[in-house]
Amino acid sequence: MTQPTPIDGPPAARLLDLTRLVSRVARGWSGVDRVEAAYLRHLLTLPDPLFSLITTGRGTFLLDQDGTQALADRLFGRVDWGKPDLASYLFRKQPRVKRAAFSDLARLAIAHTRRNRPPLHLARHLPAGTAWINVGHSNLLSGGFEMMGMVPGGRSSVLIHDTIPLDYPEYSSPGSADFTDRLAIVARRADLVIYNSRQTQIVAERWMAGLGRVPPGIAALLGVEVTEPNSRELPEGIDLSKPCFVALGTIEPRKNHRLLFDIWEDFARTLPPEQIPDLHVVGRRGWMNGDVFAWLDTSPLVGRHVHEWNGLSDGAVSALVQGARGLLMPSFAEGFGLPPAEAHALGTPVIANPLPVYREILGNNPVYADVGDMYSWRNKILELSQTEKPRQTVAMGNAGRVPTWQEHFNLVLKVT
Repeated sequence: MTQPTPIDGPPAARLLDLTRLVSRVARGWSGVDRVEAAYLRHLLTLPDPLFSLITTGRGTFLLDQDGTQALADRLFGRVDWGKPDLASYLFRKQPRVKRAAFSDLARLAIAHTRRNRPPLHLARHLPAGTAWINVGHSNLLSGGFEMMGMVPGGRSSVLIHDTIPLDYPEYSSPGSADFTDRLAIVARRADLVIYNSRQTQIVAERWMAGLGRVPPGIAALLGVEVTEPNSRELPEGIDLSKPCFVALGTIEPRKNHRLLFDIWEDFARTLPPEQIPDLHVVGRRGWMNGDVFAWLDTSPLVGRHVHEWNGLSDGAVSALVQGARGLLMPSFAEGFGLPPAEAHALGTPVIANPLPVYREILGNNPVYADVGDMYSWRNKILELSQTEKPRQTVAMGNAGRVPTWQEHFNLVLKVT
């Protein structure tokens, strides 16, 4: 393992890759998207010049400080997107808001390349000594490293969130097929790799050693930001006075929702209806999970004791988690695991598979239960459902100590 060398003062400028956030316009944000957004918010507060790089179907766009601020205002909903321009009608199958976003990029950019062209000539618009930061794994194979190689004194830092596509390919989406290529170019070209946990660093560096080079790296836990709970935004029919539990995250195979459904089926067989707690499944449907989707579409428990929610506001999710008897995380694998940390900050107990990353972030605070032992999970859920939860609202941030973004950036910005 090679430790990064602290830099002497800030770089001449920073270049933040925002390809992922722009690609998510008109869709909800995932955990990785929220990390990219946190970098955008923080870097805009610094005195150092900030540029941004975005690749879309229309080409690659370079924005300066003013353009990046204007883009942030749109991404965070402070300013509406403009009108789609004529060129955007080549993408008329895209939602109107995404065509508007592409059009605004063209209006805000100081330079751009055509579609499918590497962004090499954008390098001349960047000051010598610019530091490129890639958080969303976009543009790694689209010429970003080559572009930075043309900037005198330029350097590149990449944040690795997990290596799940390599460790557990059976749980990965079809879009993860090029993950080996992405990790290989990071191993070969990155000046620094940022890891969201020590556990991620250990596993990723093991893979990169097999790829021929392990770049200098630093582990910096992600910040945990909890939105203020807002029960007024909860859908009608959610009764927080009744014992309930929450499973939060994309409905995909590695999240192991099937274990929870088996438990609730057991409850239905063995408990009077009034003693069965509610299970709220919060998250969009993902991939390769047909049997779980079929269960949600056909089980008689859905709508009675199991409820599926997609598109809840952040305030509603926080209110639901805070009001629940527990957050359930039977995942087979996680890169970081934001939901358990957020639940901990809200004062809500967590039952989780004993993954190393959970222990690194939350220590012994969760209730750990191996996912191979369904009846241990069943009994722990019942125990929590029968334990009265205090009615008073937990003060934000006072329930449990969690990592902060300031701590993260205190580490990262010393070496990027």
